[in-house]
Amino acid sequence: MAIHLLDKTLQIDIFYECEDQDLEDNICLTVIERCPPAEKILRAGETHLYLTPAEARALGEALLAAADRSAAAGDPEE
Repeated sequence: MAIHLLDKTLQIDIFYECEDQDLEDNICLTVIERCPPAEKILRAGETHLYLTPAEARALGEALLAAADRSAAAGDPEE
């Protein structure tokens, strides 16, 4: 799954790394930044974070909770 943010200069890919199925942290969250150096917010153009299923669920739940709070506050983008 790819998610594009910041006018598509930041791409977040999230996937199950089946080659690492024997490892506990086999869910990969890749952050790719494509913009001019002066606009970069990250040091590396591409970063990989490996998460356990529990960590991935916690991240997803935190994002959903924040989205719910934003919607309840009347966010115009909702």
